[in-house]
Amino acid sequence: MSTAGPTQGAAAPLGGSDLHAVKERGGQRIRVARRPVHGVLLLDKPLGWSSNDALQKVKWLLRAEKAGHTGTLDPLATGVLPLCFGAATKFSQLQLDADKEYAATALLGTKTSTGDAEGEVIAVRPVAVTVADIEQVVPGFTGPIRQTPPMHSALKKDGRALYEYARAGIEVEREARNVTIHKLDVALALVDTGKLAIDMIVKCSKGTYIRTLGEDIGEALGCGAHLTRLRRTATGDFTVAQCVTLEALEAMTEEQRLACLLPVDALLPNHTTVTLDSENAGRFLSGVRRRGNWPDQGMVAVYGTQPHALLGTAHTTAGELIPGRLLSPLEITQSQTQQAGNQEPAGAPQASGTTTDSREKVNHEQ
Repeated sequence: MSTAGPTQGAAAPLGGSDLHAVKERGGQRIRVARRPVHGVLLLDKPLGWSSNDALQKVKWLLRAEKAGHTGTLDPLATGVLPLCFGAATKFSQLQLDADKEYAATALLGTKTSTGDAEGEVIAVRPVAVTVADIEQVVPGFTGPIRQTPPMHSALKKDGRALYEYARAGIEVEREARNVTIHKLDVALALVDTGKLAIDMIVKCSKGTYIRTLGEDIGEALGCGAHLTRLRRTATGDFTVAQCVTLEALEAMTEEQRLACLLPVDALLPNHTTVTLDSENAGRFLSGVRRRGNWPDQGMVAVYGTQPHALLGTAHTTAGELIPGRLLSPLEITQSQTQQAGNQEPAGAPQASGTTTDSREKVNHEQ
């Protein structure tokens, strides 16, 4: 796989773990203080960028203290990449687990070492594929299927990413995984070179490799294939129509960039809502279970009333509201101030102790 850097925005550094971002102005380097930023930005990841490079670029543009993405897109891929900032990183796993939708093209008759256009050609076969052939093989790739992860992937074995073994010319055994293809539309197409390809529209469960799907369909058609185009069009309830490009973000003012952020609870669309009064909100933020007339629910988003603000997630069992991932009072205050667009801090329920969310790890880039 290519390790080439981004092709645009090269003047800006790709983040960093210090407390300041560095900007170029009139040939001079100036320090700009990072700040707390909370919310979700839906990025249309550009071609040629790694997911982490795109994350670090947006983190730099927002001057954000803490950020993380919700599922890797290969440099070859474009499309929906939700980026979580501040308190939103606590709920990023929900998007990692969400179903995804893709539009992809696979060139028939040519196999590569990586399963996509970045690899070396390792086999060429004649192509004699008809619409009837496609109609025959597609049902075998719809519904629950078993899929072997590609060597050129970030999955780890014995502490090393599979792509590290692949770059060293070592192929290791990988266990096939269960994934689900909810929807698969495949059509014959001609690419610019006049060669035959297939266009695919895929809705699938987490952990599905579209490169592998394209390769496997190519094998079933008797000619092999490799992916030449991949675009993620949706993840969970987020679609590409909601996304902003890096180019657009770079042209915006800081206020306009902040306005692109969705609130933290945009990550919780399928959660049942529970609202607590001020006293119960404070106790809940301290990790204390609350009792009430609640039916059993596995996913609950909990809000306070003074102000109306997300406190965190929970589940309910036998009338008890059991805290899950919690925001801190400071995060609540900062989120309210950010949404209000002014410098006056909004009030927040005060916790009477340490919140329980500190016991859990959050996967983010500091």
